[in-house]
Amino acid sequence: MTRPVAGVICCTRTVGIESAQAVMNRYVANAMKYADAAALLVPSMPELMKASEVASRLDGLMLTGSPSNLAPALYGQDVPDAPGPFDAARDTMTADLIQAMLDLGRPVFGVCRGFQEINVAFGGTLRRDMAQADELIPHHAPDEVDFVGMFDHEHAVRLTPGGVLATAFDTETATVNSVHYQGVDMLGEGLLVEARAPDGVIEAVSAKVNGAPVLAVQWHPEWKTERNPQSQAFFQVFGRALRGEGLRPPA
Repeated sequence: MTRPVAGVICCTRTVGIESAQAVMNRYVANAMKYADAAALLVPSMPELMKASEVASRLDGLMLTGSPSNLAPALYGQDVPDAPGPFDAARDTMTADLIQAMLDLGRPVFGVCRGFQEINVAFGGTLRRDMAQADELIPHHAPDEVDFVGMFDHEHAVRLTPGGVLATAFDTETATVNSVHYQGVDMLGEGLLVEARAPDGVIEAVSAKVNGAPVLAVQWHPEWKTERNPQSQAFFQVFGRALRGEGLRPPA
């Protein structure tokens, strides 16, 4: 049986002295394994390819995390000293891809930066102080920790009762890794809250547009997925969406 095809967005990275299109294997491998899907990498090269040219060939889209931040101008803020790095090509390609996929009624899932991209696409805004705001729990590990230690930084989330994630995880609480400096400020129009941190910060959202399911989380379910049944469940939900089965398992 032919498996559905998940598009996975690439970032613009520097390898040596050259620009490259790149995505970490953990996103692609876990999408293929736990969503039981084939995958195609989508380059963030909007000057050479239109989103509409590739969207019709994908059964769904996965927007990954990234070291880069969305440019504040995308959500209507003029912040000349906003923290980077930035990836203008990805900003453009993902905005166009989200719209193209939803126009076609095809699913869009997001992780970390992808979660933020979806919120902005729906008209929401971001805040950039999630690691050090006094009224918030720390949403990022201290700067001195190593890469693995960064992903060891965790906090609890409360899942919306009856929501997509609460149903998929069969619980109303979860412990998630927290590796983000930016996060939701104003929620995008039409997005439903799927999870919140103890400080009230929105950690997951869902929606349905033209029959297309949307689901995004601020945390990283692709990190050590083999050890976390809830992370596996996130990708299994993606797999159902790719097959047109909706976000919830059959009753």
